This record gives sequence, C-alpha cells and structure tokens, in this order.
Amino acid sequence: MQHSASRLLGLIPTLLVLITIAFFLIRLAPGGPFDSEKILPPEIKANLDVKYHLDEPLLMQYFRYLGQIITLDFGPSFQYKDWTVNELIARGFPVSMTIGGLAVLLAFLLGTLIGIVAAMKQNTGTDYSLMGVAMLGISIPNFVVAPLLILLVAVYAGWLPAGGWDWSVQRMVLPVLTLALPTTAYIARLTRGSMIEVLHSNYIRTARAKGLPELLVILRHALKPALLPVISFMGPATAGLITGSVVIERIYSIPGLGSYFVQGALNRDYTLVMGVVIFYGVIIILLNFIVDLLYAWMNPRIRYNEVQ
Repeated sequence: MQHSASRLLGLIPTLLVLITIAFFLIRLAPGGPFDSEKILPPEIKANLDVKYHLDEPLLMQYFRYLGQIITLDFGPSFQYKDWTVNELIARGFPVSMTIGGLAVLLAFLLGTLIGIVAAMKQNTGTDYSLMGVAMLGISIPNFVVAPLLILLVAVYAGWLPAGGWDWSVQRMVLPVLTLALPTTAYIARLTRGSMIEVLHSNYIRTARAKGLPELLVILRHALKPALLPVISFMGPATAGLITGSVVIERIYSIPGLGSYFVQGALNRDYTLVMGVVIFYGVIIILLNFIVDLLYAWMNPRIRYNEVQ
C-alpha cells in the first residue's frame, strides 16, 4: 500500500509537465480569446486583458495559473459567459463518461467473447471469419462508421434517432456502438493470441488430462492469464474512449466535454482548453495506475515493490 501511494505521488511530475506544455503551446497559437470578426476598441480589449490578467508577463500568468490549479480552480471561461470551467466540466463530463463507459463495457465483453471463440476454433472458418471482421473494424475509422450507421439505422431503417441527447437509451445506442467497434476488434485479436498461447501451456494440458470439461478449463484456468494483455490494453483504451469521443460527439450532436474542448480550441478559450486537458490528463494517469495494480493482482509473479 505504501509503495502504491509513492507510485501515485510519482505521477505528479508527469502532470506538471503536461500542464506546462499545454499552457505555453496554446498561447503560441495565433489569435487570442477576444479576437473575433468584430474588432474590439483598444480600451475595451485592454480592460478585458486586465480583468483576466492577460496583460501580465507570460511567466507570471503561468505561476498564477499553477496557484489556481492547486485549489482545483480552473478559472472562468473566456467565451461561455457566466460559466466557470469547473461548471462546464461538471456539465459535459457525465455525458462523455456515460458514452465512453458503456463503450468500454461493450467492447470488453464482446471482444473477449469473440477472442475466446476464435482461439478455441483456431485455424477454422470461424476463426478466419471472426478475425477478418475484427481487422475490418480496426481499419475503418470512427468518422466513417458513424455516418454509415446514421444512414442505415436512423435514416433508412428509422429504428433509432440520428443524433441529439436526452439520456434515453435510444440516443445512446449509435454513439456507444460507434465508439466500441474498433476497441472490440483490438480486444478480440489480443484475446485470441493470448488465449492460444495459454491453451498450449503445460498446466492446461494437465487440467484436460484430469478430465475437466473444456468450458471449465477455459473459465477456471485459462481465462485469467489470457486476459493479462487485455488488461494492459484497457488502461489507455478506456482513457481513449472516455476522452477521445470528440469526433463522435460532434457527429451525433452530443453536448459532452469533447464538444466544449473543440469549441474552446477554436475560440482560443485558454482556461477551458487548459481545464479539459488537465482533467483528461488526470483521468489517463489514474486509469493507467489502476491497470498497473490490476495487472499485479492478476499476475502474482509481478511485484512492483521488488523493483528498486
């Protein structure tokens, strides 16, 4: 437990590097948060710069922002009037979390099942068919799958709505399915390869020699070690699905955090972009930390505290 806490504290420098790079990069981009087609009078722009401390030297702005971050205050949004970045994150993240979380669950269950079936039917028509479909799922990007699903399922068949959001199951199906398909394909291929290797292990031969049913051999002896590569993949994959739904949210007109991020980047809303980047960064770091712990729990031979 003590070593896990020290490992978690060791992730703070990574977050600091992320904050520093994001802070200076967004200010290197041309334009500013108050630039628009209508040019503001110089005195009004000067007053806005003073209000948001944009008139200070860049290094002073940086340390001022670090002081705000320590208190978990991301500041006001420059473009969404009367909204703070904390409020926008609290408003948009539950939507992104719901879509991403359901996509992760669907991808894990479906991908694992497909991988196990393909491994048990190795080098048969079933195996080739499943892996062929998986390769197709990996090859086709989300921004191609989404319009196709809208066209076939929503427009032609009329089974589901084409977009929008109201927390109904009907609104969730298409975006969740679009997000889950590529990850399902990756998990299926990882599970198949790992399961085939495990099924050729000596202890699996011993279990079969004792007369155990094949299903029991898979569930009791082969599944846990076969899922180790999948667990390693699930950390960045989960973070990617939760934080990488920007395109999907735009296509399906979903008011998630990704939509705020895109709009904030286009409008040079410094505080909003920084808040979303830091928030997503923390999620990615924590998810990878949790995966490390799960990996050690599932594989007793791994003990991080033995590494000096």
